[in-house]
Amino acid sequence: MQIYLPIAEISVSIFLLLGLGAGVGFLSGMFGVGGGFLMTPLLMFLGIPPAVAVATEANQIVAASVSGALAHWRRRNVDVKMGLVLLCGGLVGSVIGTVIFTWMKTLGQSDLLIKLCYVVFLGIIGALMFIESARALFRQRRGGARRKKRQHYWIHGLPLKMRFKRSKLYISALPPLLIGCLVGILAAIMGVGGGFIMVPAMIYLLGMPTAVVVGTSLFQITFVTAAVTVLHSVNTQTVDVVLALLLLTGSVIGAQFGTRVGLYLKGEQLRFLLAAMVLLVCGKLAYDLIAVPSELFSIAIGAEAGH
Repeated sequence: MQIYLPIAEISVSIFLLLGLGAGVGFLSGMFGVGGGFLMTPLLMFLGIPPAVAVATEANQIVAASVSGALAHWRRRNVDVKMGLVLLCGGLVGSVIGTVIFTWMKTLGQSDLLIKLCYVVFLGIIGALMFIESARALFRQRRGGARRKKRQHYWIHGLPLKMRFKRSKLYISALPPLLIGCLVGILAAIMGVGGGFIMVPAMIYLLGMPTAVVVGTSLFQITFVTAAVTVLHSVNTQTVDVVLALLLLTGSVIGAQFGTRVGLYLKGEQLRFLLAAMVLLVCGKLAYDLIAVPSELFSIAIGAEAGH
């Protein structure tokens, strides 16, 4: 059954969109990420204009994150105080990111820049996470001495320290603020929740326990992506409500199942699987940028034509 998407200006199968939403919601609950790093490229692969995919996916991430965050809240795996600090930075970053996105759109090169941002960020983060998690799994199988989870870096000597009881940390509030700001910028420009950056940053830089990281990440992502959705609706008018509703329906259900599956996997296994998926998506996007298209010319009118 086909449905017409008014803002994207194409027809897509309803069942395909519902399935994509459920799949991304499942990943959201299992890995503690919004899933935008996967859904936005998938929407672009379906022919939806990148600008519409970015703005609409931010809306879809809200529901997936709410569903997953509630499940983790019931298990007391959310550090609310840390989440609020991250949120303060995220709201500032979302405003900055929306301004940058609007400027990119006026240049007429937003599609290319969005894809380049994905390739660069996913490639770097995915490679680092893959190497680290593979080493951790290798050490675990050999039965060797495990590293200490928390190591002290220069960021632990920064001022404005706060105590985060749920995470058992006493660190400066500046690193969480900066991480939240970066995630807010990426949410506005790339249509992602930023979990693929926030999760490893919270684990390796801040030293938070993996179980608490997942719930706290979803808590922060919920409010940041909600703000990004409102900003895009007002400034760029690229949010496709019909598309968002279909993705929301599937994602809410999928997130509940993903949360349950994630409880049976160890932290190293979760990071390894997440890194593998990030690298696969990165590889597909990079290939699309360099591959010769089947049709060298197109008369299709994109979202940047002023609609």
